[in-house]
Amino acid sequence: MIEIVETEAGTARITWHRAEEPRLVLALSHGAGGGVEARDLQALARVLPGHGVTVALVEQPWRVAGKKVAPAPKTLDTGWRGIWPALAGMELPVISGGRSAGARVACRTASQLGAHAVLALSFPLHPPGRPEKSRAEELLGAGVPTLVVQGGNDPFGRPQEFPDGSYDLVEVADADHGFAVPKRAAITQEQALETVTAGVVRWVGSLA
Repeated sequence: MIEIVETEAGTARITWHRAEEPRLVLALSHGAGGGVEARDLQALARVLPGHGVTVALVEQPWRVAGKKVAPAPKTLDTGWRGIWPALAGMELPVISGGRSAGARVACRTASQLGAHAVLALSFPLHPPGRPEKSRAEELLGAGVPTLVVQGGNDPFGRPQEFPDGSYDLVEVADADHGFAVPKRAAITQEQALETVTAGVVRWVGSLA
């Protein structure tokens, strides 16, 4: 089911993947360079409804408008805040989530929106090759239970680069920023995505 939502940043789009007897809603947005067709977002949308979690794949207004470049973080936050009433309207706890730039948005807005938790997929801890430009404060400031799922070879921040903090982290061995793994890797692409989905299922099950 597709729902169109008007926000102050423009028209957003939610694709719902509903659980039969949901106990949580997981809202997931895309990164700055792609859409909700990303392999990890699609994998979670397939798997999580079978575990009592309704998944809402959210397309930010700039993607719906057909633009190729994401706007400033402030505008992304405005778009995310605008879709929140549609998510909260399910009258279930909402996990705010996303990949890359979408993960940053989820962290920045979690406390303000009353998110139950945050799922940060491929959190861009820093620009590639620029570890001094850390975005750790966004992650550490989420203020709610947080899970980071990170590729072992993510140039935007490898797992060992992440600071200590009150969040959980699942590493996807050999995976890059898009959770793609090279053919020479010890795990297959399918196994990499299973690591993502299994880690999220375990974490969701641990949430009160």
